[in-house]
Amino acid sequence: MHALDRALALGAGGLVGTAWMAGLAGGLRRDGVDLGEADLFVGTSAGAILAALLATGQDPDRLAAPVRPAGSGITPPRVDGRRLGEVFAALGEAASNPAEARRRVGRIALTAETGPEQAHIARMRALAGTDEWPDRRLLITVLDTETGEQEVLDRASGAPLSSAVAASTAFPGLYPPITINGRRYMDGALQSATNADLAAGARTLVVIDPQAHLFPRDLLHRELAVAAAHTVVTIEPDPASIRVFGSDLNDRATWAPAYQEGLRQAADAAEKLRLAWRTGSDTA
Repeated sequence: MHALDRALALGAGGLVGTAWMAGLAGGLRRDGVDLGEADLFVGTSAGAILAALLATGQDPDRLAAPVRPAGSGITPPRVDGRRLGEVFAALGEAASNPAEARRRVGRIALTAETGPEQAHIARMRALAGTDEWPDRRLLITVLDTETGEQEVLDRASGAPLSSAVAASTAFPGLYPPITINGRRYMDGALQSATNADLAAGARTLVVIDPQAHLFPRDLLHRELAVAAAHTVVTIEPDPASIRVFGSDLNDRATWAPAYQEGLRQAADAAEKLRLAWRTGSDTA
């Protein structure tokens, strides 16, 4: 057995991407490809939700419909439109100095009025389904709001799993930065949507990228070169799924349709994955 036989990198994609990945994972399981059998999970933003769910052995079908936190004390998300606009403006100028752009976004994140941290943690606990880290290797990416640098959280980080997921999904202007060990963290996708390079050493690497249609593939190609897996399979939304996604990846009304699109795409994805996932001997 290869030391790291199978790795799964799950990328960013908002609420809509979360639902689509859940449908895809559920459909793949029905078709005999259980992504929860991976030896290593890398979760970024929306992907952190699915990575947590799969790594802890849960059924992705539990996300067929939006999951809401139990209890009346949980506040709904509160968007700070002005700060959100500032974030996109900063990211639009990031090409010349990405590191400085991330630090600028971090400063914006700390001033945005997006509600209490605990409310966002509760929302992510409801989606991820647990506070407990799994025995399987699970890596969740976040960015430090002060330095703009990436941190990779795992079970040794000293934070509940729901807090790590909340930090990785904390897009500035939409959700508040999350405090872990005295530091404030924001969305891991602000540096990379997939972070597939963290799966270095795996024989078989599957990358699921709900936002593949929105951004150039150069960064992913560099990450895959670093990972240097023997077998790589990438899965992204097909044209029919993209049409259902629409322009707002955080539109809760699109959750159920996006989930159904993931289920539909699973049949084709299973053909790409079946042999590779079982043996690592096929390249797609």
